[in-house]
Amino acid sequence: MSGDPSAHGTARQAQLLALAGELRPQLHRYCARLMGSVIEGEDVVQDTFARAFVALDELQETPPLRAWLFRIAHNRAMDLLRSRAIRAAEPIEAAYEVADAESPDPVEVLMRREAVDTAVSRFAELPTVQRSVVILKDVLDQSLEEIAALLDLTVNAVKAHLARGRARLKAINANAVDADAVDANAPGERAPRAARPPSPAVARYVALFNRHDWDALRAMLADDVRLVQSAHPLRAGAADVGMFFGIYARSAPVRLAPAWLEGREVIAVFEDPQAVKPSYLMWLEWTAGRISFIRDYRYVRYVVDDAELLLAGDAASTGEGTT
Repeated sequence: MSGDPSAHGTARQAQLLALAGELRPQLHRYCARLMGSVIEGEDVVQDTFARAFVALDELQETPPLRAWLFRIAHNRAMDLLRSRAIRAAEPIEAAYEVADAESPDPVEVLMRREAVDTAVSRFAELPTVQRSVVILKDVLDQSLEEIAALLDLTVNAVKAHLARGRARLKAINANAVDADAVDANAPGERAPRAARPPSPAVARYVALFNRHDWDALRAMLADDVRLVQSAHPLRAGAADVGMFFGIYARSAPVRLAPAWLEGREVIAVFEDPQAVKPSYLMWLEWTAGRISFIRDYRYVRYVVDDAELLLAGDAASTGEGTT
């Protein structure tokens, strides 16, 4: 029985599933900053686990799963960045300024704090190698040796990219602070970012959801609509996806509000009506005026942790009779 390959594969998959809950938030923190987007970061995480489950069956020996998953996620993110022609990596051999070693002196602590507090989107302004090294060291606190193994670099090259990346990130943050400090009341100066109003389609969806009008919501679904909930099977077709609203009908009530994230219209979901920050997000796509895709982040709430979310203008009114 112990030599049964299918049993061995099942054990490996069970081990991977057990690790997934613990590791998904860490992978997302890495991938979101690497991609410059919390939504695209979660897409990479989802794809990473899908690829890992397939690859496990082909491996003769089980690898150290944490390092293996980070490598799959890194390679997938790199493929996506290359395909969008936004990769601005510097040659590995180009940098030899050696960053301080691992002792957490006060400067090191400040650098880490700056990286953790930096908005996800700003990391996209770093060359990808610097970006990876700074995220892994200063956000995820991995050792120089672990980073070198993941990125196929020498430890000295990691130190050099870390020094350059930290300096560049510090300059990026300083420029952002200078821009935010502009007096919006002065004539001719830049005004604060205004809340964009919701689209009529999203405003209607939110209003119907907040009124618990599940039949009207089902009527908005396209025949070939798809529903994605991370770690759950894909639902497809209006009948199957319509069950999604039945689940919410039987659950504790939530409040929805239109919002904007990374230039994309999303929906903030509040389980606590008094909360300032949403519990998680939804995201819809439309075809010919009907919902063709729903992404529900209910089971991957870490996505909202680093999200630069802006509630839409008039969001408070969307619980009423918008039609």
